[in-house]
Amino acid sequence: LTLNPWDVVLCISGTIISCENAIVVVVIFYTPAFRAPTFLLIGSLATADLLAGVGLVLHFAFVYFMPWEALSLLTVGLLVTSFTASVSSLLAITIDRYLSLCNALTYYSERTVTRTYIMLVLTWGASICYGLLPVMGWNCLEEPSACSVVRPLSRSHLMLLCASFLAVFAALLQLYVQICRIVCRHAQQIAVQRHFLASSHCVSTRKGIATLAAMLGTFGCCWLPFAVYGLLGDGGSPALYAYATLLPAAHNSLLNPVIYAFRNREIRRVLWALCCGCLCPALPSRSPRDV
Repeated sequence: LTLNPWDVVLCISGTIISCENAIVVVVIFYTPAFRAPTFLLIGSLATADLLAGVGLVLHFAFVYFMPWEALSLLTVGLLVTSFTASVSSLLAITIDRYLSLCNALTYYSERTVTRTYIMLVLTWGASICYGLLPVMGWNCLEEPSACSVVRPLSRSHLMLLCASFLAVFAALLQLYVQICRIVCRHAQQIAVQRHFLASSHCVSTRKGIATLAAMLGTFGCCWLPFAVYGLLGDGGSPALYAYATLLPAAHNSLLNPVIYAFRNREIRRVLWALCCGCLCPALPSRSPRDV
């Protein structure tokens, strides 16, 4: 096969994604203090993005070095599972943040841990089911006319995935609007109680809303082009459009560790300790609240 530059870029991106998220997974897994529900959800997100990066590298290797249909289906199934788990983990993290603001007094209870494990089971259970569909026969290898913009996914399968991504984006938008309202209300109450100046209240509120807008905007800019094109395109559409929309979607897995992991103070402390060779056995277990 002629080497496609887009495939090379995706393979390089997959390598960087794998390395970046592997750091997050190792830090969370080997730090006993990071067993809080929020860190478990961040670990789920990093694991999903790590598998997505590995899937991109394997897809490149199998396409150009071992072009077998069975291997192609396996790698596509892995990519579908990992990207679905990544998007679902983002939704779970947002739900966790919303509930922590609504139920601040009861957040650190056994009920929260149980709820977190239920969200993890649902997230990975649904993602694995989505990923098994191409392997179980929902593909277009025997009927090329039914192919979507991403071969060998069938058009009906990709439409289901894209519709699910759009539904998740709508849910994230609604949750972030509610979080903004709660943050603004809490900031106003604190300002009144402590007699802060109105300007200070406005600055702190504006920073929180800007952080939420950056999180939602990053997800939307990365996934919306591919989701819309997946619904409108078909197998006869130019491959250039598919690559041009798939690359930003893949890069969402590159940005997730920066937004949800490396911005956290405790995770940064562990990373600095690892770099200096003096990892502390225990760190304060706190949930990151960066909003």
